[in-house]
Formats: sequence, C-alpha cells, structure tokens
Amino acid sequence: MTTARTATPSTARAINDRLALNLLLDQGPLTATELRELTGLSRPTVSDLLERLQRSGLVVQSGERGEQRRGPNARLYALVASRAHIAAIDVRSVGISLVIADLAGRTLATAEIAAADPAGPGGTAGLAARTVRTLLDTARRAGVEHLHTVAVGVPGLVDPATGRLSNIGGLPGWHTELLALLRELPGTALILENEVNLAGVSEHRIGAARDRDTFVLIWLGHGVGACVVLDGKVRRGASGGTGEIGFLPVPGTGGLPTATGCEGGFHALAGSGSLCDLARSHGLPADAAGDAPAAEAVVTAALAAGPAGDAFLDAYAERVAIGAAAMSVVLDPGCVVLGGEVGRAGGAELADRVGRRLARLIPLRTEVRAGEVGGHAVLDGAVLTACDAVRREVFGGP
Repeated sequence: MTTARTATPSTARAINDRLALNLLLDQGPLTATELRELTGLSRPTVSDLLERLQRSGLVVQSGERGEQRRGPNARLYALVASRAHIAAIDVRSVGISLVIADLAGRTLATAEIAAADPAGPGGTAGLAARTVRTLLDTARRAGVEHLHTVAVGVPGLVDPATGRLSNIGGLPGWHTELLALLRELPGTALILENEVNLAGVSEHRIGAARDRDTFVLIWLGHGVGACVVLDGKVRRGASGGTGEIGFLPVPGTGGLPTATGCEGGFHALAGSGSLCDLARSHGLPADAAGDAPAAEAVVTAALAAGPAGDAFLDAYAERVAIGAAAMSVVLDPGCVVLGGEVGRAGGAELADRVGRRLARLIPLRTEVRAGEVGGHAVLDGAVLTACDAVRREVFGGP
C-alpha cells in the first residue's frame, strides 16, 4: 500500500515560486491580483512569494498599471531576465550562426561566421578559435559579461548518457575543436544537441506542432533526418541515433546503406543531391552541386512553374512519403512535419502532396504539415533548450 506524501512548507513554497516565475516569464509583468487569479493562491501566499522573489533578485517591481478604480495604481511585477544569459549556436559545414539571449529568451545580439573553403588557402584553420572570440565579443557588445549556458546544435549523434558527439558523418575537424574550446569557458555549461532535434523543439514549442504532444519532424536539406517527439519529449534512443533516417533502407536507391555511409538509404532517395538529379530528369534546371540551397531553389522554381513542375513535385513527394510511411508505421505519431531547407521551400503544397501519397501507403491517419519556424529553427530550438536548462537551475524543479 502506497501512502501519499504531504508537501513540506519549503516544498510548497518552491512549487508556488516556480509557478509564479513561469507565469511572469510567459505573460510578462503582472499585478499581485493577476497572479492570484492565475495561480489560485491566496492573497497572503502571493504577497509572501513576491517578497521572497524580490529578495532573491528574480523579480522586481517594474511600474504600475492604472485601473478604473479609486485608490493607488496596482504595482506590476516582472521577471529579472538579466539574471542569467545564454548563447545558442548552429554549427554547419558552411559556417556558424549564434545568438545571445536573456533568461526570457529575448535576443540581445546575433553574429554569423562563414567557414572558409576547406580546399582554399588556409582552409578552416583557426575557425574554431575565431568563433569563440566572436561569441564572447558579441556577448560583451550586448552588455553580457558571463554566459551561464551555451547550447550548440550539431550534425551527428549526441550520446544521451555522456553528452559527447559521435562523428558518424565525417564532420570537419573544426567542429570538434570548437566544442573543446567551448568546454573550456569558465563557469559556462555546455549543452550539445543534434540539430534536427533542436528544430523539432522549435516546431513543438513555437511552430507547426504547437498543438501536438506526439509528432515526427522530417528534415529535408542537404541530408535527411528526423526528430521524434513522443508524449511531449524528444526521444533520442540508447545512443542518440533516433531519427537517423538517412540510413533507413528503402526501395529505389539501388543498394543498401552501411555502418559508415548512408548512400544506399533514404538519404539517397530524398537528400538534396538526389532531388537535383530528379529535377534534371524532369527537364528542370538544377545546380550540379546538389547542395541544400540548390535543392531549395529547385523546389521554389518548380512551384512557380505551375503545371510544368507538377511531375517533379509529385515524384519527390512520393519519395518523401516512403520515409514518412516507415516512421509512421513504427511510431504512429499522427502528425509529420516537413522541415529543413527543402521542406521550407515546398511549404503547404509539398506537405499536401506527401500527405496524399502517405494516405495511400499506410492505413494510419497521419497528417502532414509544413514546418513554420523557417531557417532559424535550429537556433530557436537551441535558445529554448538553453533557457529551459537555466530556468530549472534558477527557478528550481525538474
């Protein structure tokens, strides 16, 4: 027989404080009356917690709200968002994007660092150190002297147990050098996360899957990947490999993937290179490089071409639907979101085409949606992830 435990006074105070802080975070400055109405707590309890949070430096009086009544205006209380600062970094082979933000997730500064041509003079030598210098300089220009947490979106597997990056795709050497330098920043926590998982966090919190606790994001860009969200949580698997659908064996590739390469897997069917090849086979111009920007341009041009682009778009949607079907019959997520450069370019039109073909492949009701967050999905997800981690420490709780 299990006996229910009664919360101790200190535990109850911590729960109430966290509830009030999250409301101030989500809804902005509030009066004591509004906090009472939103929390259901008594007047004395709200008064005590506001006093306690002000003493701790987490909450401050931020002004007054005039009300149509006699007596003094109601005081407004706000979260001190400058209590801690975070950085978010999106690491790509072509360069790096970064954001400096406060505890509320508000952007304070941004920067872009282009990666030099590895084959050119100097290659990528010094890029990692230059990135860290840019990060710290950007923070200082925004008035931030210390970064509490840095969240980094990276390609590859991030081990859930150790937080270490496993290089399964031949990542450039400067990627691992950058991570080593970030780990050396004094007093700064480092969070590594797969870039597609971060994009999935964005779509879940502020994008196309805001109303879903279970869904799959399929990333269509230079390569392909997926983020699996079940019951509101990103699922990473035993080794961090959940969603590595580039290795998924599928028909139509003329081979099979291997432990060291996904050339025979779903990547070979839906990645940017194969998309450009498919476009050329349908008489559409496509950059021979077959990179993500080229693939995005092909899809945009095909949509603009009207009926002349339909055959190509249908053929590509058929390919994407194969990967979506494989994910759906195993997980039954009920919703698939298409993200990445190609998913963003295809928008609702590509999502509708994939949805119609998926409905013919599997008996499970599965809605296909276009991603809404756009090209900043990874950075947005990194900001959300870093802020969540900081708030857990500063606010307390799970």
